[in-house]
Order: sequence, then C-alpha cells, then structure tokens
Amino acid sequence: MVESLRDLLLKAGLKPSARQPSESASATRRGANPKSDRQPPGDRVGQAKRRDSQSAGRTGLDRVNAPRHPPRPQNKSAEIDLARAYALRLAQEKREKAEAARIAAEKQRIRKEQRESVRSLIGGKVLNLQDAELPRHFEYGGKIRRIYVDADQLRTLNAGELGVIQLDGRYVLVKREVAEAVRACAPHHVALLPEPGAADDDDAAPVNLGD
Repeated sequence: MVESLRDLLLKAGLKPSARQPSESASATRRGANPKSDRQPPGDRVGQAKRRDSQSAGRTGLDRVNAPRHPPRPQNKSAEIDLARAYALRLAQEKREKAEAARIAAEKQRIRKEQRESVRSLIGGKVLNLQDAELPRHFEYGGKIRRIYVDADQLRTLNAGELGVIQLDGRYVLVKREVAEAVRACAPHHVALLPEPGAADDDDAAPVNLGD
C-alpha cells in the first residue's frame, strides 16, 4: 500500500504546519464563494440590465426635478436688439408727448390772441342796456342762451342789424359791422348774427324759454 505524504512526515518526526490549508479546505473555500465561476452567465447579464435600468430611472427623475429656467436669448445680439427697440419706443413716446404739448400750447396762444383781438374790436362799442327787460334767446355752444334788450334793439337784432358777441363768459350786443369784424378773426366768439331781412314781424317778438 502506498503511504500518504502525511504518514511519511509523521514517521520522519515532522509535523505538518497548522497554517497549511489542506487541498480539501481550499477546494471548499473556492466552492463556497457565491460570486465564483459557478454563477450562471444569465444572472450576471440580468444584474447589469437592472443596474442600467435603475441608473436611467434616476437620471430621468433628476431631469424632472431639475429647476426650470426661462430660455435665454441665443446670443448677446438678441439682447442688444431688444434694448434698442425699447429705447426707440421710449424716444417715440417722448416725441409724441412733446408734440401734443406743443400743439396744446399753440392753441392756447391762438385763443389768447383772439380774445385780445375781440376785446379790442368791441372796446367802446357795446350796446347793452342796464334797464333792458326783454330776453332774446338763441342757441350757442349746444345750449340755449339769452341776452336782455329793449324793444328797439330786439327789432334791429332780429332784422340782422345787430349781433351778439361772447367774451369772457358774457354776451354783448354790438352793431353788425363790429360783429362781422369779430367773425373775420375769431368766428367762434360770434354767438348770434341773423341775416339781414331774415326775420318777419312775428320773429321780432321776444321768446320766453324760462331761466
């Protein structure tokens, strides 16, 4: 019978080292590893796919939870164009306001000059009487106005020989030629100027429309 290596060592007076692993122990340790070569290849492929799927899921979730920022202009040229357009609009609005203010000031200046002209034309030529009691009604500025005259003034006014001028909120009676001069320079100040011969005897009577 062939003796084993262990028996020969014992006969020679030698002891095998306690640290020397036996062949069976080494084989046992190699077989006990769950991730050894005995793992089927299909399991390794499945684990890799699961890891890739989990990684892709985390990446998609990160995209959803990522803060959203407003889109920025593609380049600085777009920002410059927007700023330029805004500046041009502000400049246009400024010019329009300045033009409107200029027109309003011009109209006010013209009205002031016209008032001065009317005041100069009727100066010393007003025919209103303090004791006149007959109201003569007429339409002016979309409303019914009135001026008090006596009987003779009423007749001559209806005949077109007199006229009524509005100035500073008052209505003054003047001769026709004065009223025509006012109409030539400031027509909106002429409140009443009948055409000559347009009135008959009935029109000469005062019309009482109340206060």
